[in-house]
Amino acid sequence: MNSQVEKVLQMAQIDRGESKLRLTEVNLHEVISRAVENISLQVEPRQGTAKAVLSAQNPVFTGDLTHISNVINNLLDNANKYSPEAPVITVTATDQADGVRISVRDEGMGMSKEARKHIFDKFYRVHTGDLHDVKGFGLGLSYVKAIVDAHRGSVEVKSEPGKGSEFILFFPRQQGAGQTMLN
Repeated sequence: MNSQVEKVLQMAQIDRGESKLRLTEVNLHEVISRAVENISLQVEPRQGTAKAVLSAQNPVFTGDLTHISNVINNLLDNANKYSPEAPVITVTATDQADGVRISVRDEGMGMSKEARKHIFDKFYRVHTGDLHDVKGFGLGLSYVKAIVDAHRGSVEVKSEPGKGSEFILFFPRQQGAGQTMLN
């Protein structure tokens, strides 16, 4: 419950332009390793796996460590929640020109084309059919998009029902001057 309330408060601050990025050097390999370690505690009792494939030669970029950690943890949490069977989650980090590409892939329930159109909208929740144990307010992915946008990055999703989902993030290594406000 506290986590959900925190998300509501963070989104309200972002919406009002009251939240600033605290830019430092962020090592995405370290962020991903910690996040995968944390989600493993939840997926292993369900006979699932979570692994990191960290192959970026330069995983460091300028960003807000707290928000970036929240983004990765949020995507891993969703991958776990929307995997009704034993979750299989893979996070990769690779180099791209001027930045780092992160992929969070699961083999869960996936989403329809219609759902993919709305998943970054505030309060949107993917219909889960008979699964009533997926909790949340539909703020996580709108938060992910807001944070990635604030870092002048990009986020896209590939997903099909029954075939899982893949969220692909790109973060440029350097932030432009004056890029400190979230909104």
